[in-house]
Amino acid sequence: MAKSIFYHAGCPVCVSAEHDIVNLIGVENVELVHIGEDRDRIAEAEKAGVNSVPALLTPNGNVLHINFGASVADVKG
Repeated sequence: MAKSIFYHAGCPVCVSAEHDIVNLIGVENVELVHIGEDRDRIAEAEKAGVNSVPALLTPNGNVLHINFGASVADVKG
């Protein structure tokens, strides 16, 4: 099974959502991507349809925007 990808920026909203996602689906089923630190992954996230973080990209390509921590534009600076 392909993993989901959880994109976040490290803010308190993102960290809280990360803990919930890991508890719900298991760390082995999700790749955690901190786009504030791994800026090379921002374009990948945008191409997938992520426009705010935290967001979960499912293996089927659906983007689930969770709460609102920051827009991708804000993370890009």
